[in-house]
Amino acid sequence: MRELGVGFRYLLKGQRWVARHGKQYGFGLLPGLITLLLYAAALVALAMWGEDAVTWATPFADDWSSPWLGLFRGFLTAVLFALALLLSVVTFTAVTLLVGQPFYENLSEKVDRDVSPDGHAPESGLPLWRELWISARDSLRIVLRAALWGVLLFACGFIPVVGQTAVPVIGFFVTGFFLTEELTAVALQRRSVELRTRLGLLRSRKTLVWGFGTPLAVAFLIPFVAVFLMPGAVAGATLMARELLGEETQEDGAEGDEAVTTPPQPPSGSSSPA
Repeated sequence: MRELGVGFRYLLKGQRWVARHGKQYGFGLLPGLITLLLYAAALVALAMWGEDAVTWATPFADDWSSPWLGLFRGFLTAVLFALALLLSVVTFTAVTLLVGQPFYENLSEKVDRDVSPDGHAPESGLPLWRELWISARDSLRIVLRAALWGVLLFACGFIPVVGQTAVPVIGFFVTGFFLTEELTAVALQRRSVELRTRLGLLRSRKTLVWGFGTPLAVAFLIPFVAVFLMPGAVAGATLMARELLGEETQEDGAEGDEAVTTPPQPPSGSSSPA
C-alpha cells in the first residue's frame, strides 16, 4: 500500500514541477490540444455515421421485424461507440506523445537537469527521425497489448455482477499500467532502455506504477483534463523513471534542496497485466 502512495506522489510532484515552470507547461499543452481536436472530430463523425456503418455491416438483419431490428442495431451502435471511447482513452497518451515528441523530450530533459545533482540529463544521441520511429513502433506494440486487454475486459463485462463491479476496476488498473509505460518511455528511451526492459522495470514495481497511472487513467476519462495534466504527467513519469533506475535525485531541484539517493528496488515478481 505504501508504494501506491509513492506513485501518486510522483504524479503530484510532476504537476508541481510544471506549475513552477510556466513556459514548459505552455509548450507541453500544444500536443494535447492538437490530439484532442483530432479525437473529437473522429468521435463526432462516429456519432453521426456510426448507425449507418452498423446498418451497412449487418445486411442479414434487414428483414427482421420490429422491435428486434432496432434493438439489435442500436446495441451494436452503442458497443461500437463504447469501444471507440475505450480505444481513445488507451491511445490518447500514445498519440499525444508521438505528436509532441520534441516538446516532451525537451520537457523531460529539463526535469532531469533540474533534479540531477550534477545538472546532467541523459541523451540518446539518435537523430529525431530515429527517435520518432522507435517511439511509434513501441507505442504500436503497447496499443496492441492494451487493445487485447480491452477486448477481454469488454467480454468479461457481460458476466453478471462481476462484469459490473470488478471488471471496471481491473480496467482502470490495466489502463493505468499502460499509461505509465507510455509516459515513462519518454525518459527511458533517452537512456536507451528497450521496451522489454521497460516492461520488466514496471512489472517489478506494479504497485508503484498503479499508484501513478490509475488515478491518471480515471482523470483521462475527461478529455480536457487529460490535455492539462499531460505536461505534469510527463514530468512526474521522468521523476519516477529515475527511481526505477536507482538514479540519484535532488528533490525540488529548482529550489536547491539537498540531494537524495533512491536505491534500485529488487523485482517483486514477473506477473503483470501486460
